[in-house]
Amino acid sequence: MSTKDTQMRADAPLPVLLPFRIEPTRLGTPRLAPVHALLFGAGLALFAGTAWAQADNAQLPPLEVIVKWAPLLLSGFAFNILISMIAMAIGTGAGLGVGLGMISENPLLARICWALTQFFRNAPWLVLLFFVMFLVPFQVTIFGVQIPLPDWVKATVGFSLPVMANVAEIVRGAVRSVPSTQWEAAESLAFTPRQTMWRIILPQCVKRMLPPWMNLYSLVTMATVQASIVGVSEMLTLTAQVHTAEGGRPELFAPLYGFALFCFFLYCYPIDRFTARLERRFHIR
Repeated sequence: MSTKDTQMRADAPLPVLLPFRIEPTRLGTPRLAPVHALLFGAGLALFAGTAWAQADNAQLPPLEVIVKWAPLLLSGFAFNILISMIAMAIGTGAGLGVGLGMISENPLLARICWALTQFFRNAPWLVLLFFVMFLVPFQVTIFGVQIPLPDWVKATVGFSLPVMANVAEIVRGAVRSVPSTQWEAAESLAFTPRQTMWRIILPQCVKRMLPPWMNLYSLVTMATVQASIVGVSEMLTLTAQVHTAEGGRPELFAPLYGFALFCFFLYCYPIDRFTARLERRFHIR
């Protein structure tokens, strides 16, 4: 090899293996497409068709059984929605106070609110439900007047406890996410801390708190079926009673509970889609 060829090889750029470029990714909440709703309905129809094929000719087919008992089952489902709404209302009001207490300048109040939030956020919902059911009496006496507390009221209080803790964390995170310049600007305009919080900071937190609050409502709605374990006559309890009233036929198990599943899906799915729309509109990351 000549000296000229050696010089040309030395001047040529050497191949270098560049490192892989790691693209930043974001883990988002899985979203269901409309085709999933169609597939879900097709699966439910397949279950119903299979059960209908196994039914005795002398008995009502599963589809007619569902139509027969649909008003009763839907009334139980409306009761589930009522429990979830009341639990969210109680938990949101209490969670707002606890969340603001977590960011209070009073260290004792902040620690107490933090301890409440951590306890009820990490406690199983079913354990809290049993705890409230056995701790709260069946009736209370106020100024000589006896006020009964039915099981569904106690169950609603049991669901509102984890809602309170999660809303408190949502409020704390939303308030902390507001830039400090907002606080400084309010202080320069001679706003009191109370006025700054309620007139400037919290209105800006609404769009940050609304999507996670709606997700929490969906979770509470789906969790209300746990009230059937403590004797509340909601949809799952009524479904079991209908199944028993129809003789406990095995072919009715999948259609009846599939109908309950389909009702919850039809109610919670639009909430999920609306939450995703709000996140895109508010540019929440």
